[in-house]
Amino acid sequence: VQLQASGGGLVQAGGSLRLSCVASGTVLSVNAMGWYRQAPGKERELVAVSSSGGSADYGDSVKGRFTFSRDNAKNTVYLQMNSLKPDDTAVYYCNAKIRSMNDFRMYEYWGQGTQVTVSS
Repeated sequence: VQLQASGGGLVQAGGSLRLSCVASGTVLSVNAMGWYRQAPGKERELVAVSSSGGSADYGDSVKGRFTFSRDNAKNTVYLQMNSLKPDDTAVYYCNAKIRSMNDFRMYEYWGQGTQVTVSS
């Protein structure tokens, strides 16, 4: 199983970016899937996450600015980030809990991370 994230980059404060993450490989089903981020010198924190049939939970710092969505048929999640601030600068990681086709067990996976840099 692989999580492939894309969409990061450099943007000015107030701008927007859209991240995507797709789960591929021996995926039987995807349970929770979402985004976390880690800024230099800080701990990894929740950005947004949802279960397969539930609504998204957001980190307090992004509520009202970021919108999370998922396409279960494509095993893909998206993160629309608006009104970006320099404090949003971080590596954004995709995370998923996936039931494997191989042994029907649930495993947690992390993507490789995509850099988001917001200039002031």
